[in-house]
Amino acid sequence: MSTITLIRHGQANSSARDEEGYDRLSDLGHQQARWLGEHFRAVEEPVMRVYSGTLRRHRETAAGMALGLPVVEDARLNEMSYFGMAEIAERVHGLKHPGDREEFARHMPKLFKLWQEDALPAAPEGFDAFEARVAAAMAEIAQGAGPAVVVTSGGLIGMVMRQVMGLSIETMAHACLAIMNTSVHQLHPVAGQPILVQFNAVPHLDVPERRFARTHL
Repeated sequence: MSTITLIRHGQANSSARDEEGYDRLSDLGHQQARWLGEHFRAVEEPVMRVYSGTLRRHRETAAGMALGLPVVEDARLNEMSYFGMAEIAERVHGLKHPGDREEFARHMPKLFKLWQEDALPAAPEGFDAFEARVAAAMAEIAQGAGPAVVVTSGGLIGMVMRQVMGLSIETMAHACLAIMNTSVHQLHPVAGQPILVQFNAVPHLDVPERRFARTHL
């Protein structure tokens, strides 16, 4: 079993109201990725494998990090369809789409609970299916040779936290809300099990002149 470092993508188009509109990095998102890549090349232990989801924001982040290795793209590492589920929740349950970060923080736990309870008719993907594909992808990567970097999204990282730490659906939602753009999360094998040893670190932004770049949306 290998060490896995999960990276959330850089800041995307936070003003979007649909999946396609959201799925591209902002100028700051590109810069966050470059800074993180510089940190990895200068400080972190050597990486032997790089994976990413197939979404544009994943690809752009992995490319910006420029780790000098081929990137293996895997659709199992893609984000849940948050916008699609939010539209269903508003239409069926009257759960209003969030307009700002405070509303988003109240919206996510409610949406996740409806999703887990299979109360979102015709959702793009069921909760159990999402949980299963994340578990399968992570197990496969963990069995590979050498430390791996995985560029993905906050919802997938939250699901990994749920699986590794046994989080409730509400606590998983709260973990997702905390995850910053280009943050670093590391799982290390201990006695044949993945153990969380780092969560939501942004070492590439830990200087005063880069604090403005600590973003969540």
